[in-house]
This record gives sequence, structure tokens and C-alpha cells, in this order.
Amino acid sequence: MTEGRVLVHFGSERVSIYRFQSGELQLLTTERFPFGAGLTSEALADSVGEFCAGLKEYTEVVDNKSTRVHATGVFQQLPQPEAAALVNSVYVDTGLYFNVVGPELERFYLDTGMSACGSDDMVDGLIRREFRTAVVCGSFQQSLGPIEDTIAELRGTGTEVLSPRSTRIKPETAGTDFILFDYQDLLKNHRDTWRHKYVHMDAFRQADAVIVCNPGGRVGSGTVFELGFMSALGKRVIFTEEPLGVSVSFPCEVGLGT
Repeated sequence: MTEGRVLVHFGSERVSIYRFQSGELQLLTTERFPFGAGLTSEALADSVGEFCAGLKEYTEVVDNKSTRVHATGVFQQLPQPEAAALVNSVYVDTGLYFNVVGPELERFYLDTGMSACGSDDMVDGLIRREFRTAVVCGSFQQSLGPIEDTIAELRGTGTEVLSPRSTRIKPETAGTDFILFDYQDLLKNHRDTWRHKYVHMDAFRQADAVIVCNPGGRVGSGTVFELGFMSALGKRVIFTEEPLGVSVSFPCEVGLGT
């Protein structure tokens, strides 16, 4: 958990704001804020944006690195196109990623919080284990060491890393433009690179989040290609560092840790 980070939880009837400080989760305020199932996505976006504009009352910096926003309740009931429109609108207006937590993941957080401290507050579970599953992306040729560190950090919290399952390189592919790991079979031909790339990207569908390891902020062309697939799936994307050189900004978060 990142010291000083602010967490916001939007439910159907209220919004709660927390700060992680001195190793503890502090509830700063809970406000009644009935969103209602009948509101349009535009009205929801306006209400959320207006509320987020007031977060500066609780923290000097409000951005996708220092602030985490999660939503449940009525937001889970939005059809996918409306949910995507809401996420995009909130990002454009506030710079924040509006993370709509699915019912199964919400239940996991509730169960985790209850087991750990007897709490029925979803956020108490979330800060203890944010992801059940994740995929890690990045340049395997240039950033394998940091990628291994990121995978170790995730596994240390109990997260299952769906891909890559191992980072032991097949000796035959070391130093090439397309390295393979020990659990992958060798290429049939140059077109077979797509099969391996697709298998990796297909794991995005099952993951709670995709973690992009980009030391120094660099985002390679292969990762940029994958980002389009992540966005099309509406997947939660977290960069380990502020991304540099990306021509189109899109809804994402920066920095591991809740």
C-alpha cells in the first residue's frame, strides 16, 4: 500500500474517501450521494466528475498515481458501452481511472476483509489483496529484470500471474528479436510470432488487471500494440512508471500498490 494514497469508493447511495497513512486505512468521510439506476451515463459522469473535483479538500494532488477510484453498486449494472463511456468521460474530465469493480471481485474483497479483520467494508479487503490474477507486459528483451521484480512483487501478495508463467528464456532465442520462455514451444516460422503474442494477450480477458512494466517510462512498440487490445477489452491497466512517448493518453493508473 502506498503511503498517503487516497482511495475513493463510489456505491449506489454513498461515496467514501480513505487515506492510507502510517500503515493504517483512515476513513476521511462518507457522504450520501444517491446516483440512482435511472441516470444516464452522461449524468453519472457529471456527478462523478463534480465529486472528484472536490477531492482537493483532502489531498494536494489528485491524479491517477496518488488517487484510486473504485465503484460498485449501480455502476456494475451499466451496459458495457455505457460503462466505457463513463470511464472515458471521467478520465478526460479528471485524469482519474474510474475502476468499476465486478461483482465477483467485490465479493472477493468482502470475503478477504471479513477473514482478515472482521470488516464488511470492501476497501478493507482491497488493501490486503488487490488482484486475484494479473498479466505483466513490457519489453522482455530490454526490461526482463524489472519485469521479474514486478512478477515477484505480485506473487508476494498472493496474485496469480497468468502470463508470463515463467521468465526462464529458451537458450535458442536469447538475444533475438522475439524471445521465448521455457514453457513455450519454438516458432514454426516468422508468422508463428503472432500465435505466441495472441496467447499472451488472450490472458488479459481472465486477469483482474494488466500491469505494464515500463522502467524509465519507456513504452515499446510491442506494448503499444497490446495496449489497444487491453483498451478494447475495457481492462484495468496499471503502469509501473509514468508512461512517456505515448501519443494518445487513455484511462490508466500509475504505480503498483493499492
